[in-house]
Amino acid sequence: MAPLPNAELVQNSLQLYRYLLRCCKQLPEENIRQHYRHAVRQSFKVHADEDNPERIQQIIKRAIEDADWVMNKVSASGCLSFALSQFRSKKMTSRSKLGT
Repeated sequence: MAPLPNAELVQNSLQLYRYLLRCCKQLPEENIRQHYRHAVRQSFKVHADEDNPERIQQIIKRAIEDADWVMNKVSASGCLSFALSQFRSKKMTSRSKLGT
């Protein structure tokens, strides 16, 4: 699962918030989406009083990097699950051919 395009256009906290919520919509399972939506909201509440522009840009950069990591992790785990299911399917087919 690739990160959403146009992450480089995120310049302020509202744009970041929207970007991260759009990333959450791309996650495959509802419980995972809820978890990350909650984490995004909590993080925004924690940093709501930040007024240092340099620090805000650091937070934006780190949040986008973290979102990319999560999207790649979910994608990789989905590929692994698919591969395991294919392996199990082939193993079951082999067993039925052998009569076991």
